[in-house]
Amino acid sequence: MRSSNPVFSRRGFTRGSEYAGFGAQGAQGAQQGNPFAGQGGTPYAQGARNPYDRPAQGRPLTPDQMERMYAGPAAGPAQTGRMTIDDVVMRTAMTLGLVAVGAVLGWTVIPDRFGLALGSALIAFVLAMVQSFKRAPVPALILGYAAFEGVFLGVLSHMYNDAWQGAPVQAVLGTMAVFAGMLVAYRTRLIRVTARYQRIGLAIAVGFLLAMVVNLLFLAFGSSDGLGLTTGGLGIVFCLLGIGLGAFFLSLDFKRVEDGIRYGAPRQESWLAAFGLTVSLVWIYLELLRLISVLRD
Repeated sequence: MRSSNPVFSRRGFTRGSEYAGFGAQGAQGAQQGNPFAGQGGTPYAQGARNPYDRPAQGRPLTPDQMERMYAGPAAGPAQTGRMTIDDVVMRTAMTLGLVAVGAVLGWTVIPDRFGLALGSALIAFVLAMVQSFKRAPVPALILGYAAFEGVFLGVLSHMYNDAWQGAPVQAVLGTMAVFAGMLVAYRTRLIRVTARYQRIGLAIAVGFLLAMVVNLLFLAFGSSDGLGLTTGGLGIVFCLLGIGLGAFFLSLDFKRVEDGIRYGAPRQESWLAAFGLTVSLVWIYLELLRLISVLRD
């Protein structure tokens, strides 16, 4: 299924016959399992040859050449410039750390709390959209998004805590539990990110977002309860669906990280992985806050 939204495209959905925005050069390599494959192999290799292939002249490697190859130092991430799991962990920790710092600031600021939350949310949304439409990661945009999103979450969490004491702590613990559960399910292959899995998830996500937009429109034009998606039994169902979609996004993020490491993505791709993980975790946290408020009402 074609997705014209670069947010969905970068999150693991297909774009035409390509995979998740990785195979920007050629779909043939993506169909063979390498999302980083281009017309001449991996687009990140820039013409580099496999040292274990035969030389261009067609002659096999001599024993002396083989011995020199094995005697040389192994190429590590610093030499190849390729993404590693340490890169992803470090950059994800940076973005989530900024979210936490922003949340503390948002929680402690008293004057004009609603205006601060609204302004921070709009700025974070704009930064996220700008990054989503860029083909290469821009660390300043990602870190800026994390900071302003954190301020918004801090203000919102304080408001929820005033109405439902302890709700933010419960939502944080729930978010950690969902992340851990999805990571275990992905690593043990209880969940397999296939093309069909992605298409179904995308269809559900689009339907969910459309329903929420219609609900907001009903609220804006005078309906006191909208479509009833935020209260009662239907509200609980939609909150659980939202949490499930957040978990779905996490599985796509895990797949992106795994493919990036396996197929030699450049190190800068780790910023996009950190961005995706942060967006998914924020989504899950917000849906858990909504669920707790509905249940405690």
